[in-house]
Parts: sequence; C-alpha cells; structure tokens
Amino acid sequence: MNKRNALILLLMFPAVYAATIEPLAVAADQSMVTTERGPVRGIVTDTLHMFLGIPYAAPPVGNLRWKPPKDHVRWFMPLDARRFGSHCPQVASPFGKASVTEDCLFLNIFKPNDETSDGSSHGDPVMVWIHGGVLTVGESDDYIPLKLVQHGLIVVTINYRLGALGFLAHPALSAESPDHISGNYGLMDQQFALKWVQRNIAAFGGNPHNVTIFGESAGGRSVFLQLASPMATGLFHRGIVQSGAYFGLSVPALADEEAHGQAFAASVGCSDQSAHCLRSKSVKEILENWGLFDSSANVDGKVLPQSPDSAFGTGQFNHAPLIHGTNHDEWRFFVVLFFDLSGSPITADEYPAVVESMVGPDAAPLVLAEYPLANFDSPDLAVGAIGTDSIFSCPARAVDRVLFAQVPMFTYEFNDINAPEVFLPPVTFPYGATHASELRYLFKLSWGGQLDGVQKDLSNDMIRYWAQFARSGDPNSQGVPSWPQYDASTDELQSMLPPSPMPEFGFAADHKCDFWSRLIAANAQRAAAK
Repeated sequence: MNKRNALILLLMFPAVYAATIEPLAVAADQSMVTTERGPVRGIVTDTLHMFLGIPYAAPPVGNLRWKPPKDHVRWFMPLDARRFGSHCPQVASPFGKASVTEDCLFLNIFKPNDETSDGSSHGDPVMVWIHGGVLTVGESDDYIPLKLVQHGLIVVTINYRLGALGFLAHPALSAESPDHISGNYGLMDQQFALKWVQRNIAAFGGNPHNVTIFGESAGGRSVFLQLASPMATGLFHRGIVQSGAYFGLSVPALADEEAHGQAFAASVGCSDQSAHCLRSKSVKEILENWGLFDSSANVDGKVLPQSPDSAFGTGQFNHAPLIHGTNHDEWRFFVVLFFDLSGSPITADEYPAVVESMVGPDAAPLVLAEYPLANFDSPDLAVGAIGTDSIFSCPARAVDRVLFAQVPMFTYEFNDINAPEVFLPPVTFPYGATHASELRYLFKLSWGGQLDGVQKDLSNDMIRYWAQFARSGDPNSQGVPSWPQYDASTDELQSMLPPSPMPEFGFAADHKCDFWSRLIAANAQRAAAK
C-alpha cells in the first residue's frame, strides 16, 4: 500500500489505521495514537508522553444537560491533545478556577517512555485519578503524576460533572429517565471514563485488566461509591481512598435529594418545577444558587442500589484490594475555611457554641468535657481535633473494621506535621498533617511549598507503595518498609512519617474512637426513644 492510499485510509477509517498500516512512517510517530473515536496527537518528552484534553463523552449541553453521558462523535483528523480541556462549571475557589463551560468531559493520559515502561506483554498498569472538591469544585489538570509514571505506570486524570450539573436530583428529571432516576450524573461520568479506558488504553500501552482507581477527599469518596455501584463492575481492579470516609458512608435516598432539587428549582425561578425551565437557566444562575456543600450522590436503585455503608456491611459490592487512609489533622483545613478565612479565629468564649453547632446540644457537654480547651494551644486547634476525630479518623477506622475481612486492606495515616500546605494561606496556627496535604507527596503541583530532603524520602516511599499496589494489589516491594495488611485484632496502620514509614498502633486512642463510638450509640438510643 502506498503512502497516499494509507493517508486516505487514515482520514476515512482511523480505527482501522493502526492495525492495517505498519510501514508508513507516521505510524512510528509516538506523539499520535488512534482511539476508537479518532486519532489524537500529544506531547513526547524525555520522561513521559502526555495526551491532554481527550473528550471521553459528548458535551453534556442543551438537551444532554442532566442526562447520562453519551458517546462523542467521531473525528477524522488528528485531535490536538497538547493542552488541557476546559474543566467543569464551578465558582472560583482555592481548589479550582471558575468555569461556566459545560463542554468539560475530558481526560488526560500520562504514559512512560520506553525506558520506564513496565515492559509487560499485557501493557503497563493503569491508574485513574478522581480529583476532590466536595463534588462541587476541582479539576483534573492540577495533578501531574510525574513520579508515578516514572515507575512504569500509565496515569489517567479525569473531569466529571460537578455541583448541580453533576448531582441535581429532581422529580421532573426522574420522570424523563427510563429508570425513573436523577442525580448521580457525575458518578456516571466517572464510569463512562472508566469504560473509555477499558476500550482505548491498550492503544496507549496500558493494560485494561489492571486498572486502579484512586482519589482524595470527594475523589476518595467516589472510589467508595464506585465500589458500591454495580454499574462499575469490571471497570477497575483495585482502589486507593485518601481521606474519603468523611461523615461515614451513608448516602441519602433519591426522594430526599429530589426534595433538595425542588428547593433549588424554586431558587432559580422555576416555579413550575419543569425540566424545560431548569435547562433554560444559564450556568451562572445555576452556580449562584448551589452551595459548596450541596452536592451528594443518592441511592437511586440503579447507579447506587444502596449506600456504601450498607453495601459493605452486606458484602454486596465490587470486591477489590484497597489502600485506605486519612491525615492526622484533617479538620484544621476546614477550621481555616469556616473561621479564619471567613472572619476570625475561634475565641475561647465562642468555643462551646462552635462545638454545639458541630455535635448538637445533647452531645456538646460530653464533647467539651472530652476536649477541654486547657489541652490545646488554641480553640482553633481544639475544634480541629474534634472535627478530625469525629468526621474523618474514626469513621475511616469503622470502614476498615468492616472491610478488612472481605478484601485485602492496607491502611495508613499521613503524619508529617510539617507538610507544606497545598491550597490555603498561612494562618495563626500550624496546619499539621491536614486535609489534602499528602497530595504534594504523590503529584507534581504548580503551587504551594516544596518538600525538604526527608519529606522527599517519604514521598519516594509513598510513590513506591502506590505504584506497587497498582501493579500487584500489594504495596510491598524491596527497598521500602514492610506494610502488613490491616487486621482489626491488632489495629495496626502504616504511619506515613518522614523520613520513612513505620507501624502505628495508637490510632484509635489518639483520635478517641471509643468515645465517639459510645456517643454515636447514645445518640442512636436517644433518637429511637423519641
């Protein structure tokens, strides 16, 4: 076949091209890969190959707003994949740039060069990163997985619909659905991206039978939600959850989220509560009337037949090996957001009222007695400890104690109290090992402080753990400290502490998990009595 005919074949039938044309010089161009929808041209550097801004679904605009994702149309000329695509609509925040562009369902692929490739005949292990941001803000292009790729992994980072556009449930939208459901569009986007990976990653040198999903905060929670979703069965094989068990894993019912959606419809002027009116609203109007913490998945009977906590309790979930962990000072991050950056630090006089707002009037005296101000350098740090223990650490331990007998579990606590803060400015108290502070140890970020020598050592060990787990389902390999599987009888975690990880046995006592268990039980008894 001559070059002219080969070029015609490329333009007309790109999916056939790679399997048919071997001698053509362009086939050796490592910057171009042919996907099922068309060819893409990326960037080749000395250390990795990048294919950025690849559309994995049709733009969810017009009548596709608040609909499950659909296939993108085919393209025939090479798609420019040298820059990131638009990220999903959101207000400006420390966690993402403002956007009103609904055409945002893009993914990015970072693959090793030949020297660092895994070299397996089945292809390189694949990791798919789901960004955090309370399902309302955030973007894929902030996370450059340079070190993971240098360990022979292909890393895919994805956008998914956020906020009201990703999670609005409403009776009018449910009425349109053949399954009579609504909401969970962001979760369906994540699944659609994973299906894209299954069909296309081999063309990039990846192994579709060795896919690890991982995420932090809402991204980690998304991993738990995909474990509980039968629609995600077979789309991934391992999971890594970083700070994703906050507030436990109960998810509201569809009817509750539909009621929330009706209130939202009224707030944007849709008094008729119609889908037509909702779709007539601009992205700006939608963003202005949706709060940062309003986004939630719902138990709709299809995407989520039950909450993750129920699914894990009954064993009805996608069984896969897991890494699961939290950070020692998670809630200090939110103390800064809710108080220091929104007004002023918490005073001693305000402390009891703040605690009552967190735990309720019945539990507040018990919590104040367990966390007296005299034990802390400031009220901010006291509230940070209460939030960390009750919202992150102890709920995470409860999940571990349910799952460890069902799947291989490797649990950790990130404990670098001097970790550079990633998102927020300096305040009057130390951030410690706060929420999201481990991200710099896994990704190249374009903001925040840099790691010192011993922190780089910890980063290297964490990268090796994550990479080996993605490769084999077990983080252990030569050259890093042994990390045993979690067992509730010993309650041993791996402490991610510079310069090198070490065993940790005092997690439950440190975070007062027995106290919080008793308090939860007492609250349940009180509620039942009413």
